[in-house]
Amino acid sequence: MSEVKIRKANIDDASLILSFVKELATYEKALDQVSASVDDIEKNLFDINTTTEAVICLSGDKPIGFAVYFLNFSTWLGKNGLYLEDLYVSPEFRGCGAGKKLLKYLAQLAVENNCGRFEWNVLDWNEPAIRFYESIGAKPLSEWTGYRMEARSLIDFAEN
Repeated sequence: MSEVKIRKANIDDASLILSFVKELATYEKALDQVSASVDDIEKNLFDINTTTEAVICLSGDKPIGFAVYFLNFSTWLGKNGLYLEDLYVSPEFRGCGAGKKLLKYLAQLAVENNCGRFEWNVLDWNEPAIRFYESIGAKPLSEWTGYRMEARSLIDFAEN
């Protein structure tokens, strides 16, 4: 296997990112929930005013995964945090250190940007990911429950 490398994504990677998003959604049994298009990725991930960034993971010159992240803010710490929205490595490349390299790259970004936290979510049934995250020192947040408002409920709430 070639050396695993990380590079910043660019607008030319939009279709590649969408293909990884669909692979991830398939793994998470949620492909039917992906409505993003290449145009959406180009406009919203690579717009000049975006607050979100992406990186591509490569084995040699072959793209094998990606990560999408953004900075948030902790009022309690008075510092930014880095939030990992998605991380995915194609199945045939798992176990070669690509996931760890992606996380280490993002952790280094968080440190360089004086972030107080590096956070992400994982599905409760994804035991391989949970074991991996715990093996690198990450801890689950048991006292917090995530909430989401989207689609019709978001529109209804905003308009009424």
